[in-house]
Amino acid sequence: MRDTSAHITVQFLTETYTTYRPLVFRYIYRKLNGCMETEDLVQDAFLRLLEYRSMLRPETVRSFLYTIVRNLVTDYLRCHYRKQEVMTSMQEGLSVSVAEVESQVVADDLALHEKRRVGQLPPKPRKVYRMIRFEEKTLSEVAEELNIPKRTVEGHLLAGRRLVREYMKKCI
Repeated sequence: MRDTSAHITVQFLTETYTTYRPLVFRYIYRKLNGCMETEDLVQDAFLRLLEYRSMLRPETVRSFLYTIVRNLVTDYLRCHYRKQEVMTSMQEGLSVSVAEVESQVVADDLALHEKRRVGQLPPKPRKVYRMIRFEEKTLSEVAEELNIPKRTVEGHLLAGRRLVREYMKKCI
C-alpha cells in the first residue's frame, strides 16, 4: 500500500517546480543580467525549497520560493562584487609591485654601469669620485685625507663626474 501523504507531497513539489521554474528563471536572469549561473541558482532555489517541505502549503509556496530566490541572488551578487574588489586590489598591488621591481632592477643596473665606469677613470679622479659619491665624504674631508688642496679635489671630481655622466647618457 502506498503512503498517500508522500505521494501528494511529491506531486505537489512536481507541480510547484513545473509552475514556478520559468518564472524563477526569468527573475534570476533579469537580476543577474543574463549571467551564466542562472540555471545553477534556479536549481539551488528549488533544493532549498525542499528543505522546507514540511512547512510548505499551496498558499505559501510562492512567497517562500521568492524569498529563497531573492536571498540567493543577494548572496550571489555580494560574493560576485567581493571577488571583483579582491581581484582589482590584487591587480593594483601586482602592478605597483611590478613597477617597484622594475624600478629597482633599472636602478641596480645603472649603479652597476656607474661603478664600472668609475673603475675606468684615471687614478686621482677615481679615488676622489669614490670617496665623495660612495663614501659620502665632503670636499674638505677628501682634501685633508689625500693631503691635496680643496680646489684640486674639485677639479678631479669635476673631471670624474663629466666622464661618468657622458658614459651614463649612452647607457640611458
